Amino acid sequence: MNNTLVMGPVLFNWKPEDWRDFYFRIADEADVDEVFVGEAVCSKRTPFLDPFIPDVVERLVAADKKVVLSTLALIMNTREMNNVRDITASGDEDILVEANDVSATALLKGQPHAIGPYVNIYNEGTRDYFARNGATSICLPVELDLNAIGALAKDSPVPLEVMVFGRLPLAISARCYHARAHKLHKDGCQYICAEDPDGLDVQTLNGEPFLAVNGVQTMSHAYSDLSASVSDLQDLGINRFRLSPHANVDMVAVAQLYREVANGAIDAQEAHARLSGWMDGAAFCNGYIKGENGHTFSDAQ
Repeated sequence: MNNTLVMGPVLFNWKPEDWRDFYFRIADEADVDEVFVGEAVCSKRTPFLDPFIPDVVERLVAADKKVVLSTLALIMNTREMNNVRDITASGDEDILVEANDVSATALLKGQPHAIGPYVNIYNEGTRDYFARNGATSICLPVELDLNAIGALAKDSPVPLEVMVFGRLPLAISARCYHARAHKLHKDGCQYICAEDPDGLDVQTLNGEPFLAVNGVQTMSHAYSDLSASVSDLQDLGINRFRLSPHANVDMVAVAQLYREVANGAIDAQEAHARLSGWMDGAAFCNGYIKGENGHTFSDAQ
């Protein structure tokens, strides 16, 4: 079974030029098969990225990377709905669209498209519904364990995908916690989330690290590292593995690392040791896939 390595969309508010240069480097240097491009978190960021998207797509296509355009995970007004309509009606047969909100799946009905991890798919009936609707791949929600993934993978009519690296997207809201943390209103946020290119750490009242916020999105504080579960996922029939981009680590190196893990060239212990070295001081998690508390991490065996 061939392994498909996917670079998910940038979820953070990076400077537009940095965002563009990241994708240029992924096109030129990263050993990934598919690359997701577009704003999935906050529509206020979209106007800054739009001018760079054509050049990014062109560079990725020239590098033989399959390109998928990501859409918003939460659609709250007519402007955002129209933005999603424009993306879904792009009409390019070679570039798929990723639906991250159920409304987008309705617009994409009958067209080949991808389903992102923000669409809740927890049973075979929902999986099959979206496959009949035109989905050609489904990225599963991040909180599923191996037993649930195995049940969904069995007899699946479309390839399933699992996010194996990066802070976990846990929830998305109409409120902007990032703005509120800086005593700003959402409508006058001053794009304060750009000051935290990997998310803003949140602590409990006792000063313990808890979560991270990224604009309207709530994420895990720890970085998911599922290198120890890749072989188990492959045994279940999963061969699509998603990496979520971060600014505090070389994503080209991370892609090469997971390629080696997927190909059996290195074991999970070595993979995690490398990640820990590259991300000195970062916390990691893999609890969900093991059926444990999501924030926990079990050493690779």
